[in-house]
Amino acid sequence: MGHGFDTARLDRIPAFLEAKYVGTGRLPHAATLVSRRGEIAHLSCVGEARPGAALKDDAIFRIASMTKPITSIAFMMLVEEGKVALSDPLVKFCPEFKDTGVFVAGGGNVPFLTRPPTQPVRMVDLLRHTSGLTYGFQERTPVDAAYRKARIDDFDADYTMDSFIEGLAKIPLQFDPGAHWNYSMATDVLGAVVERIEGKPFGQVLQERIFGPLGMVDTGFKVPADQQHRLTDCYAFDPQAKMKPFDSGDKSRWAKDRSFHSGGGGLVSTLADYHRFCLMLLGGGALDGVRIISRKTLALMTANHLVGGGDLVQHSVGIFSEAENAGVGFGLGFAVNESPAQTMTPGSVGDYYWGGMFSTGFFVDPVEEICMVFMTQLMPSSTYPVRREVKTLVHAAIND
Repeated sequence: MGHGFDTARLDRIPAFLEAKYVGTGRLPHAATLVSRRGEIAHLSCVGEARPGAALKDDAIFRIASMTKPITSIAFMMLVEEGKVALSDPLVKFCPEFKDTGVFVAGGGNVPFLTRPPTQPVRMVDLLRHTSGLTYGFQERTPVDAAYRKARIDDFDADYTMDSFIEGLAKIPLQFDPGAHWNYSMATDVLGAVVERIEGKPFGQVLQERIFGPLGMVDTGFKVPADQQHRLTDCYAFDPQAKMKPFDSGDKSRWAKDRSFHSGGGGLVSTLADYHRFCLMLLGGGALDGVRIISRKTLALMTANHLVGGGDLVQHSVGIFSEAENAGVGFGLGFAVNESPAQTMTPGSVGDYYWGGMFSTGFFVDPVEEICMVFMTQLMPSSTYPVRREVKTLVHAAIND
């Protein structure tokens, strides 16, 4: 019995992950960290980081979209300093978008027909995914197809921050800003805005403002050569083989220099590092005497910013419109639990979270004072409901 948890019940987590996922070849490995009131209550690793090498708790993982909350926090630090406002139009910092219209027709071999947007893209639209931007992997509209053709969201494309913005601005918006919620490259654009405001590489801004102050020693856009042995292998789902290699730790794309720092999905991190970030959030924006943002700014970020209220099922026009997102609102960089009953998963009103394409995830529950970080490496994250299952197991272990 520790930290108001039943430890035997917490031990169900690795047993479950081994039995359902790792032992059956569905996931290569899985690591889970659970803390309460700032103290670690559970830490477990199952499976292999690389063939023949057991997963260790200092392993380095590609966290993909778990980069987004970090980028969002960095941006809000600039809001706190008066350098930018949530109501500022995107064109103030990225004039490349001054002629970007909203999709009407066309695409493929036919030129796009567009119209002017009813309102400009604002900073708040980038943070809450209501900008009209999208992701090519959604494969739903001619706009998504144009992203794929331009390789605008292709990890191996060789963009700089400026050439990325230039290329993205040439593709129409999918809808008027504020009209819908659509998961998108908006957070990458946010990273470019941060870079332009600060006048230094985005990765450097994150290092100076967040990673350094919080002691996140293994988080960044590139794995240093002397730490590459800690980087896990990464897989993609395969209907026949269950998993096929996507990026190996010893020959990883994340070990090479990158001209583009993806604020939407480029970081690597560890259980311990991301837990430091979560503890800062749980602490109302501060950790160990270091304040990153104020508690009022964080309260604004973890409120539901979907236009007119409601949840992702009502607002999303792409992925995340599925029924399991009932009861889930969206803030400035985080999904927010509006109604645990509708989510059909134990939780608290106001807990907030996000995940990454390689099936990683975290949540912060300010009511129960719980942080959870879950790491594995299988894309896409929609393959298995493992993150919901782990959250259920965590809440099932509460014993106070």
